[in-house]
Amino acid sequence: MQDKKVITYASRHLRPNEVNYPTHDLELEAVVFALKLWSHYLYGEMFTIYIDHKILQHLTDQKDLHMRQRRWMELLSDYDCTIKYHPGKANVVADALSRKRESPLPKLVSLRAMNMELELEEVTKLLATLTIRPMLQERIKEKQSEYLELEKYKTQVVEENDTKFELVNGVLMCQRRLCVPDVVKLRKDILNGAHSVPYAMHPGATKMYRTLKEHFWWPGLKKAVVAQAYQCLECQMITAEHQAPVIEHLPLEIPQWTWGKITMDFVDGLPRTLRGNDGVWVIVDLFSKVAHFIPIKFKPGLEEMARLYVREIVRLHGVPLSIVSDRDPSFTSPFWVVLQKAMSTKFHFSTAYHPQNNGQSERTIQTLEDLLRACVLTMEGAWDEYLPQMEFAYNNQYHNSIEAAPYEVLYGRKCCTPLY
Repeated sequence: MQDKKVITYASRHLRPNEVNYPTHDLELEAVVFALKLWSHYLYGEMFTIYIDHKILQHLTDQKDLHMRQRRWMELLSDYDCTIKYHPGKANVVADALSRKRESPLPKLVSLRAMNMELELEEVTKLLATLTIRPMLQERIKEKQSEYLELEKYKTQVVEENDTKFELVNGVLMCQRRLCVPDVVKLRKDILNGAHSVPYAMHPGATKMYRTLKEHFWWPGLKKAVVAQAYQCLECQMITAEHQAPVIEHLPLEIPQWTWGKITMDFVDGLPRTLRGNDGVWVIVDLFSKVAHFIPIKFKPGLEEMARLYVREIVRLHGVPLSIVSDRDPSFTSPFWVVLQKAMSTKFHFSTAYHPQNNGQSERTIQTLEDLLRACVLTMEGAWDEYLPQMEFAYNNQYHNSIEAAPYEVLYGRKCCTPLY
């Protein structure tokens, strides 16, 4: 560090012979490692080494040193440095990087959602303590009574001068939407609940606004949504620029009901996870646009594909009448063709080197890649564990092509979230 600013970081694994070193030798070796690595910065300069092993302060005064320590001390003598003790409790950054990671289930887990807050104490026990906090509607009702700006609307409701507003169980509503008072934290919580939580996955301003305007109202809502989306650091880091294709994706014939006609394709080349998955099988219903993202070991065996297909598609939606896919060897294999024939499902292949014929899958994969980038900073290589949230976010958000969310088409309404 220089002027309290970090210049560079470094670390390495212990070698097999170093595992048995005593603690003071390991601490001293870390100093030697740093001196050798950054000698071009340090040689000929005065500098201070802070270390959380107090005994090393007095190492130069020790008379009985073994050969390894003597070699290290000889190296130290080439530098104009001072070793100072820095308590371990204050050495937070370096200590955190060298500690073994704790269990992913901490002793205290707090789920803070917009309409409830659950606290799990000692989640390793069979029965955890659950505490439910006030619903979002109660928070809004409580704050409404504190702000005079909303009182005029309530007066209009009482005097029947404005049919736009109404009182429902004491809560002021604007065309069946909750009127949110000008409370920074409350509005910020609502905006975050529609953007950066796991069930939202950083949607763009349009999708975010479409979600919020159905349930909430306040002056300048759209402007606040745009600011939230464009000020999000993760979005600025991962958002890819999508250009219109030179050749338009060809729309397929729209079926008469859900899951009568589907498309499928693979996403490959993803980092291999601990479960061995390195690809995603994307299956989309052409009617509702509902998609399933199935993690796979690329490429799966044909029997494994059949098992996944029956479990994830047939079990939930029945047997489709037809399937559109590219000419991937997995889809053109005799086994797969015979399987679909036995189910009375027709197979249609897109033209070779012409993926526009399967435009629905191509567009869905593009969106999936955006979702993967959106959580790459937090998923720590375990992207397959986040696929269920990505699938939910994709299916529960507004789509321009159908002017609704896929779940709205499939179920008649959006699925519930902690926000609404």
